Amino acid sequence: MKNSTKLILLSSLLFVLNTHSASNENEITIPFSYAKGQVLYESSCASCHGKQLTGTDKGPPFLHRFYKPSHHGDQTFYRAALLGVKAHHWGFGDMPSVLGMTKVKLKSIVSYIRYYQQHKNLF
Repeated sequence: MKNSTKLILLSSLLFVLNTHSASNENEITIPFSYAKGQVLYESSCASCHGKQLTGTDKGPPFLHRFYKPSHHGDQTFYRAALLGVKAHHWGFGDMPSVLGMTKVKLKSIVSYIRYYQQHKNLF
């Protein structure tokens, strides 16, 4: 299958999935340009930080003022995911580095997180 055909099929699938998931009042429709970041976030971060960035019993919410760009800049996400971080705002314990995470993946993930935060009026 040609790459262009694969891209069309992937974009169609993501459109359908986003349209379906946007029916949930807690979710937002993510533009295709952030789809890669969304997929990477959901596979690498959501189990602790929540699918809608609202946190879980394992990790804090990214829809919190602590994670606004003016308090935790983009490099904070890179350092935490690549190197791990000592607990300092929350009682969840230290965050280990994320297995298999790279700067390239994080670029997409952080862009997705910032889009989501902005859409939810965090900044």
